[in-house]
Amino acid sequence: MSKELIAVAMSGGVDSSAVAALLQRQGENIVGMTMQLWNQRRLPELATESAAGRCCSIDDVYDARYVSEYLGIPYYVVNFEDQFEQHVVRPFVDDYLAGRTPIPCTLCNNFIKFETFLSMAAGIGAEKIATGHYARVSFDEASGRYQLRRAVDATKDQTYFLLGLTQAQLARTLFPLGGMLKTETRELARAAGLPVAAKQDSQEICFVPNGDYGAFIAAYAKEQGLTLPAADGEIVTQSGEVVGRHAGFHNYTVGQRRGLGVAAREPLYVIATEPAANRVKVGGPEDLLTTRMTVRDMNWISIAEPAEAIRAQVRIRNRHVPAPATLRVKDGVVEVDFDEAQRAVTAGQGAAIYDGDLVLGGGWIA
Repeated sequence: MSKELIAVAMSGGVDSSAVAALLQRQGENIVGMTMQLWNQRRLPELATESAAGRCCSIDDVYDARYVSEYLGIPYYVVNFEDQFEQHVVRPFVDDYLAGRTPIPCTLCNNFIKFETFLSMAAGIGAEKIATGHYARVSFDEASGRYQLRRAVDATKDQTYFLLGLTQAQLARTLFPLGGMLKTETRELARAAGLPVAAKQDSQEICFVPNGDYGAFIAAYAKEQGLTLPAADGEIVTQSGEVVGRHAGFHNYTVGQRRGLGVAAREPLYVIATEPAANRVKVGGPEDLLTTRMTVRDMNWISIAEPAEAIRAQVRIRNRHVPAPATLRVKDGVVEVDFDEAQRAVTAGQGAAIYDGDLVLGGGWIA
């Protein structure tokens, strides 16, 4: 009997390439597939000399194809540009214009890599997909649920970006690198002779050159005929005192200190953006602290929605150390009370809920 087909999501980087090499070495029946998500030639006014550090570039597609040929496995490029724009790019722009700070990589995982890609993989007969994410999946017999767990390599753990995964998606997904250190992945790639073994990891968002969100939003809005908010407004303190002018509230994020253009004796940080009033509110570091927040669109992963208050640890951004808190579900949202005040809780960011290494679920900070 032939083994089930596994579609490996190949980004052209060392992680997904190592996954393909590892599964092949284990005797699995695999096919490589690369998702074409964004036309890098689009919005030429944002063009940079190099796409180094950005994922999903034309060079990455070339590298993925090269690795597939080297391994001798079938390889396909699938075009998801329309879906990517609908579910990732446009919401990214809309969120910034609404005063929120989005996470496009999480949206991409939710709607593209673990929904559209799974459907495409099934269309070619693949029962499962495998990705280079650093995370682990297990199955709990007692609850009958698939459980998402943090990676062994805490420095590379990517569960924060996987907070939207469903039971059906986890049932068909493999994370072969979840139990490995990044150094071990590199060594595996070198030992397999992969041509991308020394390739640097991607850091930037694939459709935002050099991380300049403001420039991207302006260029995209112009292309789409969208009206941007006024590029001039007040910067005010908590008491309402006007201390400067801003260049469009969508160019600012909570916790930002640099680029405010405000002279003050003490450091000032962005506390909030107020789209309706076209204002940016600033304050001292103490004004960034809060002990409470609300999480909307909660997706419970490893456990069912709790009927009573639970104790857990909550991560409010990727590099944030999960903080102890008490959680209560009320009217479809989760109310979070932290044991200690947290800095720069930001609307639009994800909130991942943990019990040790177990990912209980996640949602969006309201």
